[in-house]
Amino acid sequence: MTPPRLPRQFIIVPSRPRQRLLLLAVAALWLGSLFAAWFVSARHAAAELPLAQREVARLHQVSREAQSQIELLRQNTSTLKRSDEISRSANQSLQQTLTEREEEIAQLRADVAFYERLVGNSERRKGLNVHSVQISSQENGAWRYSITLTQNLNRGKVSKGDLRLHVDGTQGGRLQTLEWPALVQDKDAAAQGFAFRYFQQLGGILMLPADFAPSQIRVVLRSDGSTREQVFPWQSSVLPGDG
Repeated sequence: MTPPRLPRQFIIVPSRPRQRLLLLAVAALWLGSLFAAWFVSARHAAAELPLAQREVARLHQVSREAQSQIELLRQNTSTLKRSDEISRSANQSLQQTLTEREEEIAQLRADVAFYERLVGNSERRKGLNVHSVQISSQENGAWRYSITLTQNLNRGKVSKGDLRLHVDGTQGGRLQTLEWPALVQDKDAAAQGFAFRYFQQLGGILMLPADFAPSQIRVVLRSDGSTREQVFPWQSSVLPGDG
């Protein structure tokens, strides 16, 4: 037998229209404030956007100009460095040229003074004489010599004769003399001839062994049946920088 159905129970809730309207109003105000904030922000952003774009463009331009200035400064620095190097090189070359010219002028003045004394009346009268001996080193043990002969005793007379050189020194711890044939590396070498009125310069090449230490050079002159020998220290005869 089916039990009897109980009657439905209903809860009666009192109607609150004011509260509902209040909630709707609050929600509407909140949504309105959100919309207003968005609208104001959008308008402000829209107004600031062109300014920002112009500022970005300006900054890009400033950056490009700064980069161009940096590149220009780098080029100027490189140019200045090259110019400085060129200037230093040119200055060194100029100083070298000036030094060489000063040496040439000094030598010319010495030559002029020598010639003036030789042909003038102030120089003491001398017969055949070795005025100077100059030696300069070459490669492979070779030495170039330059010997100046003079005479002003008989100005109208021509001095004729020949010249031989001998070099004294040490080799292997012993005294040794290199004769003319050994010096010119020709066992049949003839003496070097000369003929002059006032002066003459004779030159040539001497060969010295690698283990030979020269101490002096002897110049032997033969003229008119007589022989004259003059001795010069090797070191004082070597040109500066060649010793």
